[in-house]
Amino acid sequence: MKRPSLATVFTFVFALFWAVVPVCSNAADPIKWKMPTAYPAGSYLWDFIAVNFANKVKSLSNGQLIIEPFTAGSIAPALKVTESVKNKVAEAGHTWTNYEMGSDVTSVLFGGIPGGLSDEQYFAWFYEGNGSKLLSEWRKEKLGLHSMVLGLGPQEIIHSHKPIRSLQDFKGLKMRTAGVWAELMPKLGASAVILPASDVYSALEKKIVDAIEWADPGTNFPLGFHQVAKYIIVPGVHQPAWPWEFVVNQQEWDKLPANLKTVVQITAKETTYEAWTRFVDKSLKAMTEYQKTGNEIIVLQDAVLKEVDQISAKWYQEQSAKNAWFKKVYEDQVAFKANWEKARYIRQR
Repeated sequence: MKRPSLATVFTFVFALFWAVVPVCSNAADPIKWKMPTAYPAGSYLWDFIAVNFANKVKSLSNGQLIIEPFTAGSIAPALKVTESVKNKVAEAGHTWTNYEMGSDVTSVLFGGIPGGLSDEQYFAWFYEGNGSKLLSEWRKEKLGLHSMVLGLGPQEIIHSHKPIRSLQDFKGLKMRTAGVWAELMPKLGASAVILPASDVYSALEKKIVDAIEWADPGTNFPLGFHQVAKYIIVPGVHQPAWPWEFVVNQQEWDKLPANLKTVVQITAKETTYEAWTRFVDKSLKAMTEYQKTGNEIIVLQDAVLKEVDQISAKWYQEQSAKNAWFKKVYEDQVAFKANWEKARYIRQR
């Protein structure tokens, strides 16, 4: 018998939920939450996640919970979303955990790391493994926030003025990047250049940097990086996947009626799935377009992938020795991935 696809399973489960979830009463005044985000309006994150999520919560709650998304900078700076929620500037927020690497390196494990879980693996780890539980416990202990996954994207790519195939090609390379990859690049003989979002395109165009990593193919295409740099490097070893997070001030979450908590939790899960399918679809189409525009797509040699796995694993072990929460989450991911690899034969045709 043919195994049902992930899309079929999700569609059935969420259709069932829409049919049976209790409709909330209109008797009380609606609860209103502000939700600052870490990105501008018009981006795929804004359309696929923030607006989509807010609209569905309002509809499913029969107007009893209204979440209003705000663009980066309008309520809180892009990198200060969780801080604004903790300090009650806003009731909720949408952010990427990796932005907080400087305050707690554990954050990167929930947002995607070199040599880490793929997008499909993150789905299973968050929703069937210990991922969501660990994320919630970590946030509550460290910042007093209630947290859940909201959004997930596929593997990223690199846009480059130089062909990058081998380990030798990384020697002397200047790349715009951030997070764990910025820590690892010097170990490959390259240098990391940290730039704000507003400067990434111009730095690539003016060849201030040799290469940039930003997001997945579909997200990058409308930004035009491929128009100023010939080479596209895959696979995106620096970022195999990128989950995003919905945080709520714990006191606000505790005050929420049980039926509205259910609406938020299920809607976050459904929005994550739907956003993922849209990002994947956009990326598949973008890779076809890149070939039409004359860009050269280069696949990294296996030696590069092995070296990245080795140096990243060593770095993660070093962090585990210094941070108990990092150790706990990292070891859980490693065990999950090991089981996945053992059963890989059931995931392939």
